[in-house]
Amino acid sequence: MSLRTLPLLFINLGGEMLYILDQRLRAQNIPNDKAKKVMNDIISTMFNKKFMEELFKSQELYSKKALRTVFDRLAHASIMRLNQASMDKLYDLMTMAFKYQVLLCPRPKDILLVTFNHMDAVKEFIRDSPSILNQVDETFRQLIETYSCLPAGEFQLIRQTLLVFFQDLHIRVSIFLKDKVQNSNGRFVLPISGPVPWGTEVPGLIRMFNCNGEEVKRAEFPPCGSYTSALTEGSFDLFGDRVIKLGTNMYSISRPVETHMSGTLKSSAARTKENAAPNPLAKEELNLLAQLMGGPEVKKAVGNELGFRLNLFGTDEEEDNATTIRPPELSEDVINIQATKDQQQHEELTRIMGEFRVQEQPGHSRSKGDDLLAMMDDL
Repeated sequence: MSLRTLPLLFINLGGEMLYILDQRLRAQNIPNDKAKKVMNDIISTMFNKKFMEELFKSQELYSKKALRTVFDRLAHASIMRLNQASMDKLYDLMTMAFKYQVLLCPRPKDILLVTFNHMDAVKEFIRDSPSILNQVDETFRQLIETYSCLPAGEFQLIRQTLLVFFQDLHIRVSIFLKDKVQNSNGRFVLPISGPVPWGTEVPGLIRMFNCNGEEVKRAEFPPCGSYTSALTEGSFDLFGDRVIKLGTNMYSISRPVETHMSGTLKSSAARTKENAAPNPLAKEELNLLAQLMGGPEVKKAVGNELGFRLNLFGTDEEEDNATTIRPPELSEDVINIQATKDQQQHEELTRIMGEFRVQEQPGHSRSKGDDLLAMMDDL
């Protein structure tokens, strides 16, 4: 397992979340000022400097439940609200889209290019907000500094860690089903043709060498697919052509997107308890994450900043129906992250929490002082 996987997982899932929200905000004709505020608030919260510093520390992945909690809070970091069914659908789309991208990466290091595609898109969303753009650029530079010099073996470990994280998720998505890249059981169909990874040759030739390293014989064989050489390597700089399209916006063409749970997913419900509690080795990191995410304060809308509800389904009836048919083990209430006691004990974290304040969804409350792990145990 690679201990450098968490930032890539978080940023790529966040990028997919922003694509989906942008598409739905447009589809529901949300006024431009409100839509822009939602995107700016979420991105500003997501790329908070102290939060990013914590994520970039070498550490094991958080549990699925802990990571889902973070994105629940991020999705509600502005005036927008999602009910449980829409939040479930949003997270399903995010995770399946990134899982597909990881599977399709021609070589493990291309996961970094996928991340850079997401970062390029994030910068486009907030191009008119210089202060937020500076936050994103700082994270971009940190990505380059941390990952550009890693050896191929480390990227292979990162890819395997991501695939292990996603291995039990087999949610059917209408876009993938229509494009015939996903089977009815929720498993992806991987191509056997196309461009080969950068730096490799098209299969079909066997070279044989003697003990002196001299080529003495060649033999050809018919490959199983139609392959082409990669023309150029994608740019790993702050600006440049990433070459690969993985990580770009697949929702740019307006079309309905539905998610359906496959039988495979339902059969993995027995793993719910395992995923509900984070790895004990990550206890300190999770508690600090709780401190960074802030307390359960609910900010009331002021002036014209009235909140609105976003529906990721075609109609309210579809959203209500999704709530009733979803298995109960996958429809738990959102975890509330609180750090009131720790806030009083640590002046530095008090200041950080002042910078990183996220609105809480109404209707969920707990007694003060519970830490993240205790709340997860209640699920």
